[in-house]
Amino acid sequence: MTTRPALLIAGHGTRHEGAADALRALVRALAQRHPDVPVAGGFFGAAASPLPLSGAVDELVARGATRLVAVPLLMAPTGALRETLPDAVARAVAAHPGVRAVCGPELGPDPRLLGALERRLDEALGGGARRPEDRARTTVLLVGRGAADPHANAEVVRAARLLWEGRGFAGVESAFVTLAAPDVPAGLDRCRVLAAAAPGPWPSQGRRRTVVLPYFFFAGDLLERLRMQTEGWAAAHPGAEVLGAEPIGVAPELAEVVMERYRAAVADDAAFDGRAAAEDARPAGGALPGTAMSATAAGGPA
Repeated sequence: MTTRPALLIAGHGTRHEGAADALRALVRALAQRHPDVPVAGGFFGAAASPLPLSGAVDELVARGATRLVAVPLLMAPTGALRETLPDAVARAVAAHPGVRAVCGPELGPDPRLLGALERRLDEALGGGARRPEDRARTTVLLVGRGAADPHANAEVVRAARLLWEGRGFAGVESAFVTLAAPDVPAGLDRCRVLAAAAPGPWPSQGRRRTVVLPYFFFAGDLLERLRMQTEGWAAAHPGAEVLGAEPIGVAPELAEVVMERYRAAVADDAAFDGRAAAEDARPAGGALPGTAMSATAAGGPA
C-alpha cells in the first residue's frame, strides 16, 4: 500500500485516439522520471473516451492509492461545463470508500509553457525564426478552445500578450475555435490587416505571414476543427501566407509544470481535509484549486 498521494492527470473533452496516445506518453514520461509517484491519466467531459478518467482512478486505487491529486491538462479555464473536473473526480472516487482527492488549477500561462509554444512557432517557420528580420514580419494567432465565460477567454488573451512580450513578433492576436469571438477566420482577418499596416524595416525579406498557434496540448478534435477553419480562410485569401504550428505535445516543459502543480498540492496537506483557501476558487466553472472530495462526500459508500 502506498502512502504517497498519486498523480491523476486529467485531460478534457476528447474521444480522439491520438490525444489518448499523447496522454499515455506523458504518463510514461512522468513515471520514468518520478518512480516514487504513482501516476495515471484520463479524460473527463466526453462520453466514450478511449482513456476515461474513471479508469485512471480505478488503476491508481488498485495500486494502493488513497489520496489523489488531480492536475487538469488545460492551458486556460474552460468556463462553465456540463461536467467539471471536481464533478468527474467525485464521481470516480465515489466507488472507492476512503479515497480522497484534490483538484488543482489550470497549467497556463506558465512561462515554461510559453517557451514551448515559442519553440513550436520556430518549427512552423522552418528554423532561423529567432532572427529579428524573420520575427518582425510574422504575426501570430493564438487560438484557444473558447468558452461562454468571459473570464476563461480573458486568460487566452492574457497568454497572447505574454507570448508577444520581448519575442520580436509583429504581433500576437487571439481567437477561439468555438463558443467565443473572435473566431479563427475573424482572427486571421485581423492579423492580415495589422500585418499590412505595420511598417517593415526589412522589405527585402519577403511578404508578411501569419502563424496559427494552437493554445492546447494535444492533437484531437479541436485541432482538426482549427485546421479546417484555417484552410478555409487561406483558400479564400490566396495572396496570404498562413502557416500552422503544432500544439505543445509531450514536451519536457509540460512534465515539469504538471509535477510542480502536484508537489504544490501535496505540500498543502490541509487541502485533503477540505480546509483549502476558498478565495483561490475561480468564479465561473473550471477546477477549484484545493477542492477536496472523498467517496463519502461525493455520495459514495460511507
